[in-house]
Amino acid sequence: MSYREEIDNIIPHLKNGGLILYPTDTIWGIGCDACNEAAILKVFALKKRSLDKKMVILVADSEMLSNYVAKIHPKINSINDYHARPVTVIYDQAKNLPAINVDPRGTIAIRIVKDEFCQAMITALGTPIISTSANISGEPFPDNFSEISQEIKKGVNYIVRHRQNDLNKNAPSVIVRLSEKGELDFLRE
Repeated sequence: MSYREEIDNIIPHLKNGGLILYPTDTIWGIGCDACNEAAILKVFALKKRSLDKKMVILVADSEMLSNYVAKIHPKINSINDYHARPVTVIYDQAKNLPAINVDPRGTIAIRIVKDEFCQAMITALGTPIISTSANISGEPFPDNFSEISQEIKKGVNYIVRHRQNDLNKNAPSVIVRLSEKGELDFLRE
């Protein structure tokens, strides 16, 4: 099955508030439509994650990003374009997103994906998707699909077949924030 056919199978689940288990541009993740509050609550429940620990969302490109944050600083665009690893950015002034996943200060963690599969899936959905590691909160994240627990696999509506046999050990993204002085603060490298 081509990954385009796989995307055709995924989208109905996402549009109906379902959860997916999928390979991201970093590690395997649990995802849902990032604009669907009920679906986001299901992710929190599956991960047994505190509601005060917000989750990353993935967008396909900078055009989609501009729909969900008030302002994109040019330094942020540069780091997204030139950093070797995927970069998650903490943006101020989130907009058009459910409050359940926006920090009380109005911030949101967003990554523009570089992975072709993720870009195509997000573009087909037309909204960002949640991206949180495929583990119960507090447990180590899985290095690859074979390490994902049965509890997580049974808790989603659809498991993506793409890259299940990939045994590479991937790392989470770099996390960066623009300081009040306009400097990049690396929160996780």
